[in-house]
Parts: sequence; structure tokens; C-alpha cells
Amino acid sequence: MISPDISVVICVYTEDRWADILAAVASVQAQSRLARETLLVVDHNETLRERLAGQYKETEEIRVLANAGPRGLSAGRNTGIAASYGEVIAFLDDDAVAERDWLKHFASGYEDPRVMAVGGRTMPIWASGRRPAWFPEEFDWVVGCTYKGLPPGRVRVRNVLGGNASFRRSAFDAAGGFATGIGRDGDKRPLGGEETELCIRLTRARPDAVLLIDDRAVIHHRVPEPREHFAYFRTRTYAEGLSKALVAQSVGSGKGLESERHYTTRVLPAGVARGLRDALLARPGGAGRAGAIVAGLLTTAGGYVLGSVRARPGGASFPVVEIPDGEEDAA
Repeated sequence: MISPDISVVICVYTEDRWADILAAVASVQAQSRLARETLLVVDHNETLRERLAGQYKETEEIRVLANAGPRGLSAGRNTGIAASYGEVIAFLDDDAVAERDWLKHFASGYEDPRVMAVGGRTMPIWASGRRPAWFPEEFDWVVGCTYKGLPPGRVRVRNVLGGNASFRRSAFDAAGGFATGIGRDGDKRPLGGEETELCIRLTRARPDAVLLIDDRAVIHHRVPEPREHFAYFRTRTYAEGLSKALVAQSVGSGKGLESERHYTTRVLPAGVARGLRDALLARPGGAGRAGAIVAGLLTTAGGYVLGSVRARPGGASFPVVEIPDGEEDAA
């Protein structure tokens, strides 16, 4: 089977990440399996768009676009999908760098025509140089990274994780784009869940669809210093609870919370037990990790309950963008 063309979409929004953006683009350009194109989608920041357009004006395989929809990550991704040409669209965070074989491993997953999405493994780069002793690996999703509890290897999953993921174009033809009522939209509250909602919607539209995570497709994601503190941990877990309520409202609690039930009943109790054992053995951070897991679970649950109470009766009605068939730039 011929390997598919892959377009890479990187959504950006702030000049504060200028060096990170350049590093992300450079990592795509250095791939062992070259991308067809890289699209930088700028979220309502004309100064940044102009600066990036000047940076890459003589580089044909890199295009700089303005987000054509409302402020937020979902609309930015939809803009990139609509403007891209590849058979597969991959997404990379603007503060991450991909290992050399990232796209190679994504492409190999699509040798099976049933595969509609392939995600990878995201590793943290801690600003302080090392993981905080209290920070449990089970909660690495708080900082946008692969967390302890996901199965190793190339495995079938309910949903891929958005900052390191790829989809067939036909997946968007079947299910539409990312819902703009879920996920980050420029507000200070770090919501998420838009890729989970899309993946569930996709498997409903295409019951034969296979979604994979291949842990050989690795990226390294920068974790800034403020996100190493418990205050951010608490804020992000609470926001995740709110996000899960939105997703469950949109697609139903059966699929919307299927993976979370295993995580809360198996993965987290095992993490607490490890933390307490480490504490008894006088290993650094053991008690802190056990406590953080309990606190994170309670805070997430609190956000979910509040989000569910606030939900309107009759289910959610989030805007789902239909990706156009045309190949127009969305600048």
C-alpha cells in the first residue's frame, strides 16, 4: 500500500513561544519521512501571523494562515484541515518537538485501511530540569503528556490525544471537524476534551473505524515552570472535570466516560498504593504523589459534578464544523 501524504498542522497563538514554534517547525522539517507541507495556524494574533509569514516567506512547504473561525484551538485545527492537501493530517503542539521518525510511525499505522486515527507518545520536558517529586506520572495529562496507565506498544484506543495525533482526511468527511464549544478558546481556564469528543463521534459515524496509539511516535513537550506547581495541577484537574461533563453531555456518559472508569478504579488506586509504599520506604515524594492523586481525583470529580449540574437538559449542542471539500487557503 502506498504511504499517504501527511500535512502537519501547528496551531499557535502567542509570540511568547516564538523559539518553541521555530523548534517545532524545525523538527517537522527534519523528519525521516517528510511531510507534504506544514501549516502554521495563528489564532487571532495578526502581529504573530505577519512575523511568521516573514520568517517563512521563502519556504514553499510551510504556510502561515490565520484562524478562520472563532478564537480557540478547535477552530484553528479546523482551519488547518480545510487548507491542507494531505491524505492524513497530523497535529503537533506549538511547544513540542517531534523525534525524527514521528511521521514514519504515523504513516505505518495507515497501512490498514480501517485505521482512521493514529496518536503517539508525548514526553515532558520539565522547565526545572526534572519531574517535581510530588507530581504523579498518572496525572501527566495535566501537562499535556502521556500518562501512566496507557498500554504500551501500538494499541487500539477510544481516543487519541490531541497534541500528538493524526487523522485520515476521510475521518473529517465522516464526522465533521472539531467542536468549537469544547476545549481551549483563549480563556484562562485550561479546558480540553475536544479530541475525545471528535473520536467518539467518529466511531459512531464509522463503526468499523480503528483508532491507534503507537508509542514509537514520540514528541517532547515543554512544561513551563508555573505548570510544575500544585496550583496549576488543581486548576487543570478541575477544568478537566468540567470538560468531561461537556463531552459526556455531547456524546453520552457511556462512551464519554468509558476509559475514565478504568483509570479511576484501576490506575489511580495502584498509583496511591505505590506512593504510600515509597513513603514507608522513605523514598522522596511518595506521600506527596499519593496525596496528589487523591486530590486530583477529587478535584476532577468536583468539576465534573458542577459541569453536569450546569448542563442544559436534552444534551449538548456544540458547533461541529463541516470541513469543506475545496482546497482554498484559510488565511
